[in-house]
Amino acid sequence: MNHRDPAFVSLRTSLVTSAFTSALLVSASLVSASLVSASLAHAQPVNSRADHGNGGPGEFADLAEKVGPAVIGVNAKVAAADDDDSSPGQFPGDSSGPDDSPDQDTPGRAVPNPGRRGPGNLPKLGEMTSIGSGFFISADGYAVTNNHVLGGSDRADVRTSDNKVYKAKVLGKDPVSDLALLKVDGRTDFSYVKLADQPPRTGDWVLAAGNSFGLGNTVTAGIVSARARDLETGSSEDFVQIDARINRGDSGGPSFNTHGEVIGVNSLIFSPSGGSVGVAFAIPADTVKTVIPQLKDKGTVTRGWMGAQIQSITPGIAESLGADNLHGAVVVGVQTGGPAAKAGLRRGDVITSVNDEPIKSANELTKKVHAGAPGSSVKLSMLRDHAPNSLSVTLGQLAQSQAPAGAPK
Repeated sequence: MNHRDPAFVSLRTSLVTSAFTSALLVSASLVSASLVSASLAHAQPVNSRADHGNGGPGEFADLAEKVGPAVIGVNAKVAAADDDDSSPGQFPGDSSGPDDSPDQDTPGRAVPNPGRRGPGNLPKLGEMTSIGSGFFISADGYAVTNNHVLGGSDRADVRTSDNKVYKAKVLGKDPVSDLALLKVDGRTDFSYVKLADQPPRTGDWVLAAGNSFGLGNTVTAGIVSARARDLETGSSEDFVQIDARINRGDSGGPSFNTHGEVIGVNSLIFSPSGGSVGVAFAIPADTVKTVIPQLKDKGTVTRGWMGAQIQSITPGIAESLGADNLHGAVVVGVQTGGPAAKAGLRRGDVITSVNDEPIKSANELTKKVHAGAPGSSVKLSMLRDHAPNSLSVTLGQLAQSQAPAGAPK
C-alpha cells in the first residue's frame, strides 16, 4: 500500500525566495472524533474558555484530553498520477514510495508533512492512500481537512480517536486556501471544537494535534512563532507559523490555543530534509471561517479574478525604478483576453494601491482582488513609465483551474 501525506506540501527554498510572481488570476471571498454519549441537544464543543487559563505546559494534558476526541485521521484514495502535473509549491499530498520508505526530499523545501516524493519518483499507474488529519466542527459530523489530503477524491475514510472508522463525503474543496469540508452521516453526537474568535499573538502557546504517520491521535506543543507569514507561494493566504512538531499525516489537523479553540489548520512545514525542524505553517481560523460556509452551501468558493501575473516590489526593483521607498506589485504578465488586458493593464505597470488603499506586496494585491465580487470594479493606482496613472478593472470570476495554488499561471 502506498501512503501519501498531503500535509506536507513541497515548497523548495528557491521557490519561497524567488516565486514572488503570484498568479493574479485573483479572486472574491474566501475552512477524529470520539463518540460521546449525548444527544444532539446535549452535544457541546469540547473546548471551553472557562476550563483553561492562559497557562502552558501544565495544562496541556487536560487540554489534550478535552480536544482529542474531536480530532480525526483522514484517508483518501488518490491516483498515483495526481502529482505528475503539480508544480513546485503546490499542495499535493505527501507520499512515501511503494515500499513505504521515507521520501527523498530535496534540501530546502517547505513540505506540508515532510516526506512528499517528487513527481518524477511517483508510480505512473494505480492508487495511493493519502494519509492526513482533520477535526469535527459540529456534532452532526461536519469536519475540516486540507484539500491536498483528498486529491481528486470525493470520498474519504475518517477514523475517530476511539478507533472507529466512518465513511465521509467530500462536500467541497478549495485549492486556493487548501481547505476542504467533509460530512459524516448517521450521528449527531460527535465531539467537536470551535474556531478561535481572536487571532493568536506571537509567543502564545499552541497544541497541535493530528494523525502523525498514520499512527493515530498525536499531540505536539510549541508556540506561535509568527503571524501573517507570507510565503509568496502563489496562494493569497497568509499563515500562522508555529514551532510545534508537524509530521507527515498531520496535514489538515488543528492547532489549538490554551482555551481549546482552533487557531489554525496545519498545512505546511519548511524543511531542508523533508523532516520536521519546528517550522510549520497553519491556515488561520479567520480564513477557515470565510471558506467553510461557502463550501457547505455550494461546494466551492467564489473569488474575483483579474488575469495578471505580479511580483512584489523588492529593494532591487525599487532601485531600478528610481524609487527608494516604493511598495506594491509590478505586473510581469497579462493574460490575453482577461479583465486586466481589457482594462489596459500592461507589463511593467507598478500597482501601488487598490481602491485608494496602499498595498505592500503582490500577496496583498491578490487578496484584495480575490475579495472582490465578480462583476465589480476595482481602481488600481500605479506608476507607468515613472509617472502616476490609474485604471479600473471589472473583475471576472476565478475558476478552480486558474487557482494560484502554486506556481504562477
